[in-house]
Amino acid sequence: MEKNIWTIDPVHSEILFKVRHMMITNVTGTFDRFEARMNSSEADFSDAEISFEAEVASVNTRNEQRDEHLRSNDFFDSGKFPKITFHSKSFKKVADSKYQMVGDFTLKGVTKEVLLDVNFTGVVLDPWGQVKSGFEMETVLKRADFGLNWNAQSEDGSVVLSEDVKLQVTAQMIKQA
Repeated sequence: MEKNIWTIDPVHSEILFKVRHMMITNVTGTFDRFEARMNSSEADFSDAEISFEAEVASVNTRNEQRDEHLRSNDFFDSGKFPKITFHSKSFKKVADSKYQMVGDFTLKGVTKEVLLDVNFTGVVLDPWGQVKSGFEMETVLKRADFGLNWNAQSEDGSVVLSEDVKLQVTAQMIKQA
């Protein structure tokens, strides 16, 4: 069966991360420039192969000083490691619209296998004749696994940043002709 090619619609998609700050609130950020591609021949996407990359320099937490710090060697080191990438190894249906995706996630030159929980939100034909599919994906990454070790202590001795980073991706994919 012929594989269908799908590409991400960046205008209707987002890559969001959240990290606990001062252990009382979350700092939320996005990557504003990214690309993704999916190949699948099955209508339920059970054989999907997915690749993704984000430009590290496009990190956006709505605070330029913090964004510059995130681009530095303390965090992403965007000059040396300009992209975050993901390549799926499996995409397994576990319930009606629920999937689990396993793949290689590379950040700051370190590649680790990660598991993402995926919610398939449907397929539609838009008013302009494009077939689109929707997915919501989520995982939790450990900062230290990728060499993101910077931290500081508050006056009471607690850490400034949690070790866990929640990654959430909302993807609207466009079927290519």
